Amino acid sequence: MSQYTFSGNTTFVAYVALGSNATSPDKSRVEVILEAIGTLEGESIKILSQSRLFETPAFPPGNGPDFINAAICLETDLSAEDLLARLHAVENDFGRQRRVRWEARSLDLDLLAYGDEVLPDHDTFVRWSGLPLEQQMVEAPDTLLLPHPRLQDRGFVLVPLNDIAPDWRHPILGKTVSEMLADRPEAEKAEILPVS
Repeated sequence: MSQYTFSGNTTFVAYVALGSNATSPDKSRVEVILEAIGTLEGESIKILSQSRLFETPAFPPGNGPDFINAAICLETDLSAEDLLARLHAVENDFGRQRRVRWEARSLDLDLLAYGDEVLPDHDTFVRWSGLPLEQQMVEAPDTLLLPHPRLQDRGFVLVPLNDIAPDWRHPILGKTVSEMLADRPEAEKAEILPVS
């Protein structure tokens, strides 16, 4: 059993999406996701809940092998920036390399939400959340954006998140996870299958 030591600071509930679509010689995509969750839990991070695992088509479509996706809810006393740095460190431990945007990856950890924080500000969030796909493919923000600016557009994130937080409400859009998921096309949702 992991020990949770919080420094006495205020703790926050955060949501993280996990994905893997690049197998390694010694671990399957499922094993990578489950091991990553175990690696995250410990000092300053307590896992509160975990979704089922889902197999989903690569994004953008045709961009590599299918993914295994999941979501977790955690409690932490780390700042949002320090939590993101921890997520990136775990990605690196699993061999993640950032060479080409949206290439196949051994592990992808996205900080979806940190309490009800909007970072860095409302206008920056709106700009990035409305960025056309063509620009998303070549432009990446140089600052932490919260909530994740395209959370509402991605069924492969919303389906696992709906498993653990259907009532979490987006602080800018005002919609719950279940409402955002209901807005996604049925054909998109039909491609997201639970791993048996």
